[in-house]
Amino acid sequence: MRVTRVAAIVVVAALSFTTGACGGGDSGPGVIEKAAKTKTLAIGVKPDQPGLSLKTDGTYVGFDVEIGKIVAKGLGVDPAHIQWKETSTPNREQVIKEGTVDFVVATYTINDARKKAVRFAGPYYVAGQDLLVKTDSTIRGPEDLDGKVVCSNAGSTSARRIRSQYPKARLQQYDQDYRCIPDLESGAVDAMSTDDVILLGYAMQPENAGKFKLVGKTFSEEPYGIGMKKKDKAGCEKINEILKAAARDGSYKAAWDATLGKSGNSVPTLDASKMSHCSA
Repeated sequence: MRVTRVAAIVVVAALSFTTGACGGGDSGPGVIEKAAKTKTLAIGVKPDQPGLSLKTDGTYVGFDVEIGKIVAKGLGVDPAHIQWKETSTPNREQVIKEGTVDFVVATYTINDARKKAVRFAGPYYVAGQDLLVKTDSTIRGPEDLDGKVVCSNAGSTSARRIRSQYPKARLQQYDQDYRCIPDLESGAVDAMSTDDVILLGYAMQPENAGKFKLVGKTFSEEPYGIGMKKKDKAGCEKINEILKAAARDGSYKAAWDATLGKSGNSVPTLDASKMSHCSA
């Protein structure tokens, strides 16, 4: 009898531990409550995307960073009180679930698979997958990728699309986008493929002037969302309201003009009708 009782206790303890581990991933306050109580927010951004989010001397700059500031301000948090947290394509869901960040603004394409794990406000921008090649390249679009070495970010929708739709391309995956650039310049890879706005950021860097060109033939639609805890529907709806207000009051345009707009590309239209993911 004693052995049976001890075994039962062990089983119950193990189940309790497992339940706690699974259930804790979406715990903690939502973004509205966190901002109101602490006047701080932890925002996940990438460190290596020029024009979007680039860490230089400990400071993050770029369009995604400016969007993060707009959202924080709308939630009552001074930008000086934002804790910027470095994130990457493979770990975005993880840092949200663990509570390392309150939300992520990191070229985060909204798709059905990701919506099972996190909730998305936005989109605040709609990109399209494209190719970055050397200026003398003869590649004119994805149809020219047969036998070519194409680099992309591991775990990204871009890498998956190259693998599934252009299987004759030789896919080389990197853990961070910027690692593609030296190999593209040296000729070790023939093209870099990810969202056009990410490629634009690299192409417009002063050190890359004249080296690369965007093919300019997008072959996907990538709506960028702001990812947060799956349970935080109220926070999602509030962030959508903040984004819509930013489009009306000019702060969205100012964020673009100060970053990616320096390329000469005009400010994109923020389409409120596409902000329909909070209920998912």
